[in-house]
Amino acid sequence: MNTVTDLLVERLDGLVPRLAIVLGSGLGSLVDGVTDPIRVPYAELEGFPVSGVTGHAGELVAGYLGSQPVIMLSGRAHYYEKGDARAMRFPLQVLKGIGVQSLILTNAAGSVREDMPPGSVMQITDHINYSGMNPLIGEHGDQRFVGMTNAYDADLALKMRNAAIRAGVTLFQGVYMWFSGPSFETPAEIRMARTLGADAVGMSTVPEVILARYFGLRVAAASVVTNYGAGMTGGELSHEETKDMAPVGGVRLAAVLREMLAGNT
Repeated sequence: MNTVTDLLVERLDGLVPRLAIVLGSGLGSLVDGVTDPIRVPYAELEGFPVSGVTGHAGELVAGYLGSQPVIMLSGRAHYYEKGDARAMRFPLQVLKGIGVQSLILTNAAGSVREDMPPGSVMQITDHINYSGMNPLIGEHGDQRFVGMTNAYDADLALKMRNAAIRAGVTLFQGVYMWFSGPSFETPAEIRMARTLGADAVGMSTVPEVILARYFGLRVAAASVVTNYGAGMTGGELSHEETKDMAPVGGVRLAAVLREMLAGNT
């Protein structure tokens, strides 16, 4: 890891971000708000996974969002690409190594709530690991027994809610359920998710939350709703719909993040 960490520190040229943001499907345009950007393709960072999913640029962008130095990971690797829940372990380990303390995770998700339509932004308050996979399988030592009662940092969550108020953005709150993908859920699975207490469903984020807590990072997360769950509208779901709708909610999420970083995050 030292080689990649040292390379990244050199490329950052004195910039020391304490906050990192992982951008989900179709949300890469959020990097456009970064001033004085430093761009490093994942391909130049040995060990960083290059996603094969359209809508994920596969680059690290560092600079300022508002008044705060920040690192954005524009694109992530998913469990469903290679069957590896540890796909984002190394990038998060590197972020920890260069001094990042807090992580904001974003994703595109499907709503299972009639009152949370496409284009909405939902703050993730908790999650359900329905896939059953865990990125800490194979780790050694007692550190692997990570407590998840407070997986989502209360202070960061409050700052996100206050930022949404200042930005004039309706910020839903809810539970995110992780399905492995890459196929979308069935109508029966969406009904089950609702019964179990989920508000949104998706194919990412949960492994990163677990890994981030393993590395001692504070975590906040938000979903941009791109569609209703299967069976709720009668239409079929597609990744094209995800990419088309993500920028709609992405504009709202970007406004929240800018306000959040304008404060003392």
